[in-house]
Amino acid sequence: MAQVPQTFFDALAVRTWCGLALTALGRAREEIDAINVYPVADGDTGTNLYLTVESAATAVEAVFAGYEFGSCSGGASVEKPSLADASRAMAHGALIGARGNSGTILAQLLRGMAQVLAAEGEAPHTDGDGLRLALRQAADSARLAVAHPVEGTVLSVASAAADAAGGAEGDCGTVARAAYQGACAALAATPGQLAVLERAGVVDAGGRGLVAVLAALVETFTGETPGLSAAVSASAGSHTRVQPAGAAGTADAEDAEDCADGAGADGADGEGGPAFEVIYLLEAEDAAVARLRQRLDALGDSLVVVGGDGLWNVHVHVDDAGAAVEAGVEAGRPYRIRITHFGVGDAHTRGGERPPRERVQRAVVAVVPGEGLAGLYTEAGATTVLARPGEPPVSGELVEAVRRAHAREVVLLPNDADLRHTAAAAAEQARTEGIRVALIPTRSAVQGIAALAVHEPGRRFDEDVVSMTSAAGATRYAEVVVAERQSWTMAGICQAGDVLGLVDGDVAVIGSDVTATAESVLNRMLSAGGELVTLVLGDEAPEGVAEHLEARVREAYLAVDTVVYRGGRQGALLLIGVE
Repeated sequence: MAQVPQTFFDALAVRTWCGLALTALGRAREEIDAINVYPVADGDTGTNLYLTVESAATAVEAVFAGYEFGSCSGGASVEKPSLADASRAMAHGALIGARGNSGTILAQLLRGMAQVLAAEGEAPHTDGDGLRLALRQAADSARLAVAHPVEGTVLSVASAAADAAGGAEGDCGTVARAAYQGACAALAATPGQLAVLERAGVVDAGGRGLVAVLAALVETFTGETPGLSAAVSASAGSHTRVQPAGAAGTADAEDAEDCADGAGADGADGEGGPAFEVIYLLEAEDAAVARLRQRLDALGDSLVVVGGDGLWNVHVHVDDAGAAVEAGVEAGRPYRIRITHFGVGDAHTRGGERPPRERVQRAVVAVVPGEGLAGLYTEAGATTVLARPGEPPVSGELVEAVRRAHAREVVLLPNDADLRHTAAAAAEQARTEGIRVALIPTRSAVQGIAALAVHEPGRRFDEDVVSMTSAAGATRYAEVVVAERQSWTMAGICQAGDVLGLVDGDVAVIGSDVTATAESVLNRMLSAGGELVTLVLGDEAPEGVAEHLEARVREAYLAVDTVVYRGGRQGALLLIGVE
C-alpha cells in the first residue's frame, strides 16, 4: 500500500518516519552487517542501527498510546501528542536503546533534531525551514559527541545531508529529498576517505544505515521510496572484499596510516586494538560527564558520549573494561551496562585462535523489572534482560539474550502481559537461527519465579515446559502502584496519587495508604486459597509493609508461608504472588 505523505513535520510525521525507518533498516540489516569493516569488523552495524531505531519507534508509540488512554477518562475529544512530545520520545527511546558505535551516533543525530523540533518558547518548526535547521543541528551535535571524528564515516554522510538540505528551498519533502541525495553522494565517496573501506571494496556501513533512515524521511513527506544511486548500490551490495589495484605491498603501510588517523576516533582499525566494547547508560551532571570523557579518552578509543539533561549513553572500546565502568561510577550512576569481548575473527583478534564455546542443552531467559530480581533469577541460572520503569525491552534485546544464553533449547519468560508480542517476535527470530524456543506467557515476575522454581534441565524439553507453564498458571499475581493520572478503572475512578491494587492485571482496590491497600489485595487473593505468598518490594515501598503483611498472613492464614524479596527499581511499589 502506498504511503500517504505527511504535509508538515508534526507528531504523526515523527511516528510515520520511525516506522518507515525501522522497516527500511530491517530490509537492509543483513546487507549493512556484511559491509561492516570499520571501526571494528564485527558484522553488527545493521543490527545495532535497527535496534536503536526500534527503541525510538517503541517510545513514540508509547506516547501515542498514552494520549489515547488518557482521552478515555473524561469523555473529552481524543487528543494527540505534540511535535515536541513525539520528537522528545524519539530521541529518548534512541538514547536508551542505542547499540554499538553507529547506533550511539544515530541516537545523537535524532537528539539533535529533537532539540530543534521540540524547542521551547518558539513557534513549532514544522516546515521545510524547520527541517533544515533540525538536520544541521543533528549533524553538528553528533560530530561534537565523538571524541575524535573521522571522515569517511556516518559523520561525513550526516554533514553532507545537512549541507545539501541547507541549499534547498521548499517544503519538507523537497528538503528531505535534497538531504537524501547529499547523503548518497557522500556515502559513495567514503571509500576514498578511508583506506580500510577502499581495500574492502565497500562504503561505510554506518553511513549506509543513515541513508536508509533518510530515505524513510523522504517517503514520509512524499509517499515515494527513493532508490540508491548505482554507485552506492553496487558498492553496498558487494560483500566481497576486493584488494584494489596497486595495493600489493602497501597494506602494512596503509594499516599504519589507518591506526594513526583513526585511533581514538569514530573507530579504530587494525590488529592489536582494544579487546572490549563497553556501553552503559549514565545518570550524571554535565561537569562530571566532561571529566568522564577525558578519563575514557585516555583508556581507549571509539569514544562516543551522547545525551544530556542528566541522562547519557556512553560507548567506548577499551582493554580494561572494569576501569571504564569504574569511571562511570565516579561520574554518576551507570546502569544497563553491556560489555562485549570482540570475538575470534573480528578486527581486534584475528591473530588468536580458540575453539568456540560448546552450547549448553537448555537455558531460561527472563525479563525482570528490577536489579534485585535480576540477581535472584541469575542465581537460579537464568539469563536476564532488565526492564526499567517506562523502558520495556525491544525484541532485539530478547533475541540478544537468547543468543547470549548459548543453548540449544531456551525457555523464554516475558513476565509482562504487554511484552507478549515482543517476546513472540523474539522467539520466532531465534527459531530461524536454529534455536528451539518455548515461550511461556508469564504476566508477572512472580509467575516467572514460580516457573523457575520447578525448572529441571535434565528432563525432556516438552515436559519441562509443561511443568513450568503449569506452575506459572497456578500463581495469581498482583501489584501495588501509584496512579499517575485520573482514569476510569474496574474499581471506579481513580485520581493522580491514589494507591491502586491490581489483581491479575485489573484494578481491584483504590486506596490512599500503601500498606492498607496491599493488605486488602492480599486478603482478596487468599480468599480463594493458597499455600505460598511471594512479596517483592520495590525501592519506594514504605518501611514495615512486608513485616505487616507477613504478620497478617501468620495470624489469618495459618497454613500459608511467606517469602520476601527485594526487587530494587521495579516500577511497582510491591509485587504479590499467591500459589
